[in-house]
Amino acid sequence: MSTATDTPRTILVVDDFDDTRLLLRTWLERRGFRVVEAENGLQAIDQAATESPDLIIMDMQMPQLDGLSATRRIRDLKSLNSVPIVAVSAYGADQFREQALAAGCDEYVSTPFEPATLEGIIRTLVQS
Repeated sequence: MSTATDTPRTILVVDDFDDTRLLLRTWLERRGFRVVEAENGLQAIDQAATESPDLIIMDMQMPQLDGLSATRRIRDLKSLNSVPIVAVSAYGADQFREQALAAGCDEYVSTPFEPATLEGIIRTLVQS
């Protein structure tokens, strides 16, 4: 938990649905995180390069550039190749998890998810 003197950890939330970004932004800010947003994979790459987030929550299905491709491109950037990325997808099958991890994601969460589960993953990854 951040104190007044701590700089809050920055999380980049990438999702093409405004409602999902708003929900995650509100939820994360209440937990002391600073949130930046992107609505597609191309914006995610730009925001990641500009903001240097501590963690990225990446939707897998998006227009313009999907989450797998965006993750691969982010991993190719030397300054961002160790930033934890959590894949979020409605596809719960093991093959989608394997694809996300192979693309460079650190974790995979299928929706709907329990907030406590996602929070535990985030807190573990931003402390490593």
